[in-house]
Amino acid sequence: MKSLPDEEDDNVALSALQSLVHEGTPDEIAQNFKEQGNDYFKGRRYREALGFYTQGVDAKPTDPALQGALLCNRAACNLELQNYGSVLRDCSRAITLNSRSSKAFYRSGLALLALDRVDESIDCCDRCAHFDPTNASIKSLREKATKKKGEKERKERERQERIRAEQEARRKLKAAFTERNLIEVPNPDGTANPYSPHFDVEDPTDSTLILPVFFLYPQHATSDVISEFVETTPFSMHLTAMFPPSVPAPEWDRSGEYVDGKLALYAITRRKRLLKVGKKMTLRDVCQAAKAKVGEPKDGLELKDGCLTFVVLPKGDVEQKWVDDFKKSRDA
Repeated sequence: MKSLPDEEDDNVALSALQSLVHEGTPDEIAQNFKEQGNDYFKGRRYREALGFYTQGVDAKPTDPALQGALLCNRAACNLELQNYGSVLRDCSRAITLNSRSSKAFYRSGLALLALDRVDESIDCCDRCAHFDPTNASIKSLREKATKKKGEKERKERERQERIRAEQEARRKLKAAFTERNLIEVPNPDGTANPYSPHFDVEDPTDSTLILPVFFLYPQHATSDVISEFVETTPFSMHLTAMFPPSVPAPEWDRSGEYVDGKLALYAITRRKRLLKVGKKMTLRDVCQAAKAKVGEPKDGLELKDGCLTFVVLPKGDVEQKWVDDFKKSRDA
């Protein structure tokens, strides 16, 4: 192979070469550009090689074989440079010139495979195999494309199965909400809640819901969240764990009023009915209690952005004042 100029000498060398190769007939000029392009291609100087092949094409040679070779060689450069659209355009022109151009079909197939157009890549291989059945490169490319197609189809099946499973899970969840008189209220600003209702994974029958629950303390304008409240759990269990009498009160409860056994719990339905939650009631019990009476409009607990909300108050005056204020506001 001829030695190539160093990178820093490229401009001078290219100018000198171009002045020489522009002498002769169009075919001779194109052939000279082709040979220079081949030298640069062998040296892995793909951009420079591409430039020479392009000048060869622009010389408009009359020999169809030379035209096809320049186009296929330029396609080889663009393959290395990952200009796959250019590869396909040049190979298409080469095939128009010669419908039995194995190189054009092969490089088209490579570009199509890189673009993940596996069916078209396989088609290129099959069309080439009709007239060049022993071409090892074509056979190898077809095997790669077929393997990639199988992987692509497997991934698509898995994706469809995930979608189907998600849709089925969502359907079952919606049915569970309806059965429990839960009314979904999406978040108006569209933000996603980090907690979401789901079935208990330890229940193989998928009949036990786990939901995020907020406990609001309106007199202190604060709240707690129980991220996974199993619906069969009584509220008393959570209140005992959160407000045991033997430990210091929360920072916000300076009066020490929030103590297990001295607290009242309320739920508010969609139609603003106020439900007092008994100590032994489970979350599922409260859901059933929220159901509208026969002949009345639909009612239930609101599942706002995937969460249920309950109000926790100290028994006595604070509780009574909040209940009175709530009813006045509701009835106004």
